[in-house]
Order: sequence, then structure tokens, then C-alpha cells
Amino acid sequence: MIELRVAGLDHPDAVALNEQVQSYYRQIYGDGDLTSLHSEQFAAPRGLYLLGYDGERPVASGAWRALEPGAGDDVVRDGDAEIKRMYVVPDVRGKGHARAVLAELERAALAAGRRRMVLETGTEQPDAVALYVSSGYAPIGTFGTHRDDPRSRCFAKPLG
Repeated sequence: MIELRVAGLDHPDAVALNEQVQSYYRQIYGDGDLTSLHSEQFAAPRGLYLLGYDGERPVASGAWRALEPGAGDDVVRDGDAEIKRMYVVPDVRGKGHARAVLAELERAALAAGRRRMVLETGTEQPDAVALYVSSGYAPIGTFGTHRDDPRSRCFAKPLG
């Protein structure tokens, strides 16, 4: 069973898991996620950062932040929440931890008044794509930092 705790992007366990996910991205894509993230983006009521623990060991992370449409962006809508930093350490994958984190992120975003969850992942992460599709996410146009990368895949799910 995973215990979910609210934390900040700068929490030491969040920093350690973020370093692991960035290392993973460099391994499969050749570089890390270049998206600029700031702690205040994940503060209530416009965001949430979760850490998942197995006992006292941090084994999972996930976050959402409010996302507003920008000039020339026809993908992002008013009321969107963007998933960031979904990660489960390799030796505990397949135990439902990612689904637990995802479900809580969706619940919290809806409670904060968000209407749709959006995310960006990539072609080299088939397990992530499978998780999102099996959780009701559908493909949308690309957005964000990696919108022009042919490996980018974006998804959305209405909340509520």
C-alpha cells in the first residue's frame, strides 16, 4: 500500500525523485525535461505535488498545476490542469502506485475547480501511454515545451 503525502517541489524526497526521473529521461531521450517548474505552481489552490511512500521510502511522485491558454495555443483550455513529474521507482512498478497517484491528482484538481487534466509524455514511454489511455485519457494536439518534438504525445481527460 502506498501512502500519499502532499509536499513541495523543493522537498528533499521530491528533489531526489526528480533527479531520478530526469536521469531516466536522459537515458531514453538524450536530454531531460526542459519544462521550467517552480514551487509556487504546485501550491494550493492552483496545484498539488504528491509523494508516495512505501513505509518511509519515497517511491512515487506526481503533481498537477493550473494551466492557462497562451497566445496561439489552441490545445490548452480554460480550466485545464497539467500533470507533471509522474514517476515510480523501477523496483516497485506494477503495484498500482502510479494509478493511486493519478487518481488523487485527478480528485484534487476537480476539487480545486479544474475541468480537464492534460499531460505530455513521449513515444519512448509506452508504459506511461498505456497507463493514461487505460485511465480514460485521449490523444490531443501537442502543447508546452516539447510541442515541436515528434516524440511528444499529449493526452487529456475531462474531470467530473
